[in-house]
Amino acid sequence: MKTDILIAGSGCSGLYCALQLPRDKKITIITKSDLTSNDSYLAQGGMCMLKEESDYDSFFEDTMKAGHYENDKKSVEIMIKTSPEVVKDLVSYGARFERNEDGSLSYTKEGAHSTNRIIFHEDVTGKEITSSLLREVQKLSNVELLEYTTMVDILEKDNHCYGAVIRRPDGSLDTVTASCTVMASGGVGGLYRHSTNFRHLTGDSLAIARKHGIELQNPDYVQIHPTTFYTRRPEDRSFLISESVRGEGAKLYDKNMNRFTNELLPRDLLSEKIHEQMAKDGTDFVWEDLRTIPEETLRHHFPNIVEHCKEMGYDVFKECIPVVPAQHYFMGGVKVDHQSRSSMENLYVVGEAACNGVHGKNRLASNSLLESLVFAKRAAQDMAKNVFSQTDDAADCGTDSSITEISNTYAAANTADIHDTQITADYLASHVDLHQYEDQQALAEAYHHLATEAITLGANTANRKEFLYV
Repeated sequence: MKTDILIAGSGCSGLYCALQLPRDKKITIITKSDLTSNDSYLAQGGMCMLKEESDYDSFFEDTMKAGHYENDKKSVEIMIKTSPEVVKDLVSYGARFERNEDGSLSYTKEGAHSTNRIIFHEDVTGKEITSSLLREVQKLSNVELLEYTTMVDILEKDNHCYGAVIRRPDGSLDTVTASCTVMASGGVGGLYRHSTNFRHLTGDSLAIARKHGIELQNPDYVQIHPTTFYTRRPEDRSFLISESVRGEGAKLYDKNMNRFTNELLPRDLLSEKIHEQMAKDGTDFVWEDLRTIPEETLRHHFPNIVEHCKEMGYDVFKECIPVVPAQHYFMGGVKVDHQSRSSMENLYVVGEAACNGVHGKNRLASNSLLESLVFAKRAAQDMAKNVFSQTDDAADCGTDSSITEISNTYAAANTADIHDTQITADYLASHVDLHQYEDQQALAEAYHHLATEAITLGANTANRKEFLYV
């Protein structure tokens, strides 16, 4: 199978990347589950944006402070300054955000933010954004979407990526050659006992990167969300009780219904406070009180949270709910530059699988969707400019004879390079030993080991074993 760009993942970063790529290129998007079973759909609270220039310094400082000042400053600058452009794109795709009576965007606030700067759609902002992107992608004739199709490895030689090995829905194995490959395969939640992530997101990008010597960055930087609905069943995906709930005034209580902390602390610090209180009380959870929020706000802004709690037997208008910290987000990942290029040529990584340093050691609430979109667009722009436009640029160099001669020489050399690249890709695809991937259970165990090892590498494992399946 041949394509121009292979994208592994159908979350917001993979879809937005596809929308920004040239329409004359064949794009193949594969996804491990169905098109909507990705963490982008689960994002509740909202997405940050630079609402006015006067908020830049504050937005920058809030992001840096939450990240313990380990953030890549240039990445933070790029993310913040690009946010209005991204929001404009989303609105043009039909994404609906809460509006004020005058039609202007309405902004909410979450933990560790110094002001309201988060746009939202009820408590399903991720679903609203990602479904809008998916609708647009499905309109494109140059994009093929393949569900239940997994990237099990990449095709590479001499630190150049030529495509991937994939497993199709029927279990059969195949190869896909591509000029560019984009990993948009999500996070690591499937490795954890308590996680808000889908269970099939098991850090495949980490495992494949380690296997091929691709650089990683801060793989031990894993964010624990302070408040997820407590369940005794380990197979359940932890249901997120959004940061926005505490931003609107929800309180946290110990077993004696006494408030024990500042609910708007950054996520890592608040998770520590909750774990300390659980240990002190000898409990598996603490209580969260949503009754401090006006009933109309709860019904309008958080309808899905209200409904989920009801399904679990709790009436948020009359009683507190049990909450527990859970693995939520992966700040580390495959190391990429500001154009989302990995250390391997023609392999891009975007979304939660990537680490461009924007989040530092701890992510600021509602920066995840924004970061994923901003750097997915930069990946697409880089591919369009530096991978696919070289021949066209040579052909457009003017009519002067000397320039034409130079450009023709350049174009011929570039065409030869493309031809050699395709020969290499075809050779790798035809000679890869597919038998090594046939045992799905053995491969999953090997990849889980590689990913788990990467996460715990250099970390204080004593503080992480309670979350990891180890």
